Amino acid sequence: MGLKIRLARAGAKKRPYYHIVVADSRSPRDGRFIEKVGSYNPMLPSDHAERVRLVDERIKHWLSQGAIATDRVAKFLGKASLAPMPEIREQPKQSAMKKKSAERAAAAAG
Repeated sequence: MGLKIRLARAGAKKRPYYHIVVADSRSPRDGRFIEKVGSYNPMLPSDHAERVRLVDERIKHWLSQGAIATDRVAKFLGKASLAPMPEIREQPKQSAMKKKSAERAAAAAG
């Protein structure tokens, strides 16, 4: 049984609110979980104290039991100094101009 510390969505349409839960990796996102260990409210400003709430001792317990945090939750735990900060991966640049478009723009500007 693989344990994950992940987000479970709650809240109304267009008003997201997430519970940070410990769940079996096979259970559905908003389905069965083992324990609720925090909450995340993305509607609050990023510097607000209630944006991310964590139960430190329970998170440490579950990490010691082998639970693995998802990317977003790992970032929360890293900011709270409960786990090492995950490395930031390079994001694909899908919206960047392609080679020919960049050449045309450079020719038009130059």
